[in-house]
Amino acid sequence: MTAGELAIVLAAVLCSIGFAALIVALLRVLDALRDLRREVADLRSETRPLLAELQATTDEARLTVDEARTDLERFDKVLGSAEAIGDAVSGRVARTAFSSPMIKATGFAKGTSRAWSRLRGAPVGGAGAPPSIDVNVTYDELPSQRRRRRA
Repeated sequence: MTAGELAIVLAAVLCSIGFAALIVALLRVLDALRDLRREVADLRSETRPLLAELQATTDEARLTVDEARTDLERFDKVLGSAEAIGDAVSGRVARTAFSSPMIKATGFAKGTSRAWSRLRGAPVGGAGAPPSIDVNVTYDELPSQRRRRRA
């Protein structure tokens, strides 16, 4: 055997050992990939129900938020209506609360002045008497009378 043949045989043996080591490394990588695939499959099987439950919970939360938004919009409309009614009623309540006592006080003053005039013997409602006040006038009629007096 010559040195060239020995070098070729030695190179062939070293290549065979290298290929064997490469095959062993590739088999280990293949085993690791199989284990990884198995773990991924297990992970998918465990997470699919969790994802489905998460999706259902998210849908329920979305529906709840939509209902709350709708209720809030309705409440906002009701609150606006209540404020408008409150503003309208507060003016009316004030007029009602103050008009009745004012009318009674005016009637009492008129009756007292008439009684005083009769006691003195002066004519009631004559030319020298002050203008008469109509006690049956409602509060709603008063602003129009004021406008007539101003004009």
